[in-house]
Amino acid sequence: MSTLVAGVALWVVVHLIPSLAAGYRQRVIDKFGASPYRAVFTIAILTSIVIIVVGWRSSPEQYLYVLPPWSRPAGFTLMMISFLLLGAANYQTIIKRFVRHPMLLGVVVWSVSHLLTNGTIRALVLFGGLGLWALIEMALITHRDGVRDLPAGPGLGAEMKGIAISAIIFLLVLFLHPYFTGVSAMLR
Repeated sequence: MSTLVAGVALWVVVHLIPSLAAGYRQRVIDKFGASPYRAVFTIAILTSIVIIVVGWRSSPEQYLYVLPPWSRPAGFTLMMISFLLLGAANYQTIIKRFVRHPMLLGVVVWSVSHLLTNGTIRALVLFGGLGLWALIEMALITHRDGVRDLPAGPGLGAEMKGIAISAIIFLLVLFLHPYFTGVSAMLR
């Protein structure tokens, strides 16, 4: 379990640097350049993902709570919403007029979905940890950036294209889920 905790902690610390240590980040960029900073950031994030996967696979599957019968369909529905939010962070959408941080909110919805469908201690560490990080990150970014201008909404065609891309990626991840997690995400 300590490996999983270390992976989640590395993810959180690396992601919080731009919000909590913006001056330090800028000094590093000024000294070494933006490209080396991005390279180190990327390597640290990829390392955290590897540590998380190793930690997840090596942690025992100890149940903390019993899952109610409605948890799988609810979790599945939340995952669809999560993919719409994650996609909305990457294209022009009306969602951005109502949701300031669609990617981070997507991570929160993703984590709640997984906590509804995984009653284990390791699930609480991973999904609870990343969900808590996303909530903290949203508050920090909102505080740092202050009031925002509302983006313009796209036309119906652009909106539908974004939704379609998010749906295709959702279906692809749904199909590939057992191969990279060892667990089927399909409703039974």
